[in-house]
Amino acid sequence: MKTPISGFYRNPVKFRMPTAENLVPIRLDIEIDGQRYKDAFTWNPSDPDSEVVVFAKRTVKDLKLPPAFVTQIAQSIQSQLLEFRSYEGQDMYAGEKIVPIKLDLRVNHTLVKDQFLWDLNNFESDPEEFARIFCKDMGIEDPEVGPAIAFAIREQLYEIAIQSVVSARESRMSKKGRRGAEYTPISKGGAVAVDLVKLFGPKSSVVRKRKEWDVYEPIVDLLSNEEVDALEAKEERNFR
Repeated sequence: MKTPISGFYRNPVKFRMPTAENLVPIRLDIEIDGQRYKDAFTWNPSDPDSEVVVFAKRTVKDLKLPPAFVTQIAQSIQSQLLEFRSYEGQDMYAGEKIVPIKLDLRVNHTLVKDQFLWDLNNFESDPEEFARIFCKDMGIEDPEVGPAIAFAIREQLYEIAIQSVVSARESRMSKKGRRGAEYTPISKGGAVAVDLVKLFGPKSSVVRKRKEWDVYEPIVDLLSNEEVDALEAKEERNFR
């Protein structure tokens, strides 16, 4: 997917999601009295906090969950928003770098695995649009797969953005005081990000290197009911 580049920042910028929409990935996994509620979605940190309780009450009502879930859902969302807001206003480094993004997820009967490079410096990138095109190209019909892919991308970008804040803070404290343009972000898997402009030119936000097409070719499998049941049973055991 190609999206317009927003310009390359050689100095620290203030913390935000490195995407067009500054949305917080929220993940919930709550169990009360033997009933479990799991969900993953994005939240606009600019929305009033009162919306959190409204969402929690509506969710509990729609899913017919016990009333005790309202407080737990609201508290979990609020704590994750509080963490996000704790980084706002702090410096984060960006600058001509791309980072590896990995997909390894199951949505209902669909299994998706892929790996590609994402331009961390493009603040106009759109994970939802990428996911939509991915599903179209791969012939994925389940409407829940696209949002799950977009969320997985946002979750990884969020973690990398946090690492950028920590590294910027450490850089300021360091006696060596490396310049922002020399900063090299580290991905979750420990891989060093590479220079997008030098390797691929200034137009791509998502890159799949030609030499890795065979190694990292997208994998999409449709699982049988038996395979899904086995995976869900394993996930449940791990949760316990």
